[in-house]
Amino acid sequence: MKHETLAEAGLSYFPCRYGSSRLFFRGPRRPLEGRYLAFVGGTETYGRFVERPFSAIVEDMTQLQCVNLGLVNASVDAFLNEPAVGTVCHDAALNVVQVMGAHNMSNRFYTVHKRRNDRFLRASSVLRAIYPDVDFAEFCFTRHMLGTLLARSPERFVILRTELQAAWLARMNQFLSEIGPRTLLLWFSDNLPSDIPWEQRDNPLTIEPLFVTRTMIDSLRPGVRGVVMVQPSARARTSGTQGMVFGPLDALAAANVPNLAAHHEAAEALRGALKTSFG
Repeated sequence: MKHETLAEAGLSYFPCRYGSSRLFFRGPRRPLEGRYLAFVGGTETYGRFVERPFSAIVEDMTQLQCVNLGLVNASVDAFLNEPAVGTVCHDAALNVVQVMGAHNMSNRFYTVHKRRNDRFLRASSVLRAIYPDVDFAEFCFTRHMLGTLLARSPERFVILRTELQAAWLARMNQFLSEIGPRTLLLWFSDNLPSDIPWEQRDNPLTIEPLFVTRTMIDSLRPGVRGVVMVQPSARARTSGTQGMVFGPLDALAAANVPNLAAHHEAAEALRGALKTSFG
């Protein structure tokens, strides 16, 4: 429960549920009557350490109800496993689905927690056979495990990374087909999508969304109304944690998520896309 009801330094996230969901989303809870927009995504959509994330800013701009279905550290798995999310999205005038990483998903190599997707649960016999020299009992989080496996053998890691990318594409196509074509994809990252092989990039496990390439995004375009690319500007990045709310122990975490200026830029980009989508 602690994960879902997180409150930091006096900032309340008003955790709420929709329908029969077991998940707690970023609140306050919005009405689901009439015309509304649904925002699905991970930490960036949730808006850690900011009082009004980009979905709330879009609501201010458009006067449309905006339902924030963001979850900290979520992958598309969390939403596929929750029928209430599909219902909210199916009835929305438009959905905005953040592009989330491919690492926090269960796949044929390892299993993650159904709701806390960054939690590593167990490795499959296939992954243990590929990495017989690794003790998987040491890992609690997916990124820690992946960093260890990459450092141990970049050559073997390609097998794992390729599987994660294939699983991500399959799950994203499934989710998008379930919620319908009234959807915008949102790329919200310091880096624009690229097809450079992941193992050849600098600090590869710090690049978000992890393991998602330009080709993967392009393959999803036929099933959505558009893709909104948001790369925070230099001005936004240099504003640091100005306007964010956090305690002393969370200073490092706050510096590594989109800041208030970046959320405003995302909202501006989405407002332009919404005008086109709604004619």
